[in-house]
Amino acid sequence: MQLLKHFKELTIRPKNAIELKGLILQLAVQGKLTNVWRKENPSVPSSVDLIKRIKEFNENKLRLNNRRVKKLKIENDVTLDLPNGWVQVRNFELFSLQKGRNPKDLSETVKKYAYQDIEALDRGNVRRYSNDENAPRCTSEDILVVCDGSRSGLVLEGKEGIVGSTLAIIETPPFIKQYIKIIFLQDYQRANTNMIGAAIPHLDTKNLLQEAIGLPPLEEQKAIVDVVETLFKEVEQLEQLSVERITLKEKFVASALSQLTTKNAKKEWDFLQEHFNSFFNETANIKKLRETVLQLAVQGKLTADWRANNPDIEDASILLKRIQKEKDQLIKDKKIKKEKPLPQITNEEIPYELPDCWVWCRVGEVTDIIAGASFKSGDFNETGGVKCIKITNAGVRDFVETNDYLPKSFIELYPSYLIKEGDLILALTRPYIKDGLKISVCPTSYHNSLLNQRVASIRSMSEEMYHPYIFSFIQSPKVLKYYKAKFDGKSQQPNMKMGDITELAISLPPLQEQKAIVQKVNALMVLCDALEQQVQQSQEQSEQLMQSCLREVFEG
Repeated sequence: MQLLKHFKELTIRPKNAIELKGLILQLAVQGKLTNVWRKENPSVPSSVDLIKRIKEFNENKLRLNNRRVKKLKIENDVTLDLPNGWVQVRNFELFSLQKGRNPKDLSETVKKYAYQDIEALDRGNVRRYSNDENAPRCTSEDILVVCDGSRSGLVLEGKEGIVGSTLAIIETPPFIKQYIKIIFLQDYQRANTNMIGAAIPHLDTKNLLQEAIGLPPLEEQKAIVDVVETLFKEVEQLEQLSVERITLKEKFVASALSQLTTKNAKKEWDFLQEHFNSFFNETANIKKLRETVLQLAVQGKLTADWRANNPDIEDASILLKRIQKEKDQLIKDKKIKKEKPLPQITNEEIPYELPDCWVWCRVGEVTDIIAGASFKSGDFNETGGVKCIKITNAGVRDFVETNDYLPKSFIELYPSYLIKEGDLILALTRPYIKDGLKISVCPTSYHNSLLNQRVASIRSMSEEMYHPYIFSFIQSPKVLKYYKAKFDGKSQQPNMKMGDITELAISLPPLQEQKAIVQKVNALMVLCDALEQQVQQSQEQSEQLMQSCLREVFEG
């Protein structure tokens, strides 16, 4: 059987554990977990006599309690394919359900009986009490089922007290109780999706009691319970080991990547490369790797060798002066607007030391930044004209193309809002999410498009400022941390102002090194893509194996 053959392999991923337990229970009630047991115990009598014993016990108990159970009319004929020695029965022949209720004197004052609701049974939190002697009561020997609410069908172990109104005692002979519990556990997911009631879901007890099942001999029931308990414990142990393994790996990777940015990057990187397949086979770790690559890039740690091989490179301070000169000329020519002077960068703003020939400056010193126009909703159409960039187009790294157009005449009406290929598009409203700022590059298909409100365009003012480097810098973890610290807790939907962008401190390398950095970043992002593809393939293989096991169980 594939399930047992690949048992440990299937538990490597924690999310498989719930499905795996469901498969175990399904196999149990089909008798497929005890094929070998039946071969080793061929003389075990069938469950025909067991049925009589169960019926006699249930009738006697009802008689003692002065209760009658309404006979159900069988509405469907079913013939099950059962193992040798098993007998087909209906659930109502094996158990009945005694519904709980709310006592009249129910209160938070401590009284004789604890009120056992889901909160009390599932979490041990008894909130109410009663002295009602006539209310249905349960003991620690009982098993109960949730009848009302979103958890309908859930089985709970009983405790001393009064049965809550949303619960029912599963009344069944003690000698088959553990097997009946397995039936309910196996049926929970299906029963939970077949609840009746719209506002407050209820367990469909009528169909549940009419359901046809196979009843194994008593000795085989015990064997099934033992096997299920053993396999469940193994699943839980393996699941816990997987969780611990993933957690330890994430902590180690986080520590190793942190050392890359604070210690000898080359030495730490060489160590990580030797263990790439072991360390980066989880999506979360690959995400951390991407972030670290970007941080190493803007700290100049990816290009230490490049600088060693290019010792005569021009200092970035000279580059910055040329860019500022170009900006002054653009302002003079009225091609861009003059802005108020940007403040000097303070020591408190500098998050890390820079390599030789690098300088700190403000983003507004090396770029031209514009906010979009407030077009009317009636101006837009989905068929044609000039494309418009809205906040929905600004994805995290990847530009999202949509069908939003404005009249072509708007090109002449709003020339200062025209966007060029390669411009950076940044969302201004709720600009960051857990994966990074919503910033992407304007593609060729959006060249000469118009910029809408709540979005900003960041454009290099000089060919001596490499646009892709700015893109990498703004995606780096330190920048994300900066904006989170700036906006967290201030608003449900924070809005960035132009000053929040123009005043951002950016580490500026020489132009040629900017290009070398971007080349390195792109190569390492390709590596991350390949690692993610491996993880996806591994997950798909795991899913295929699980589906194969499902087919074997449900289709034979």
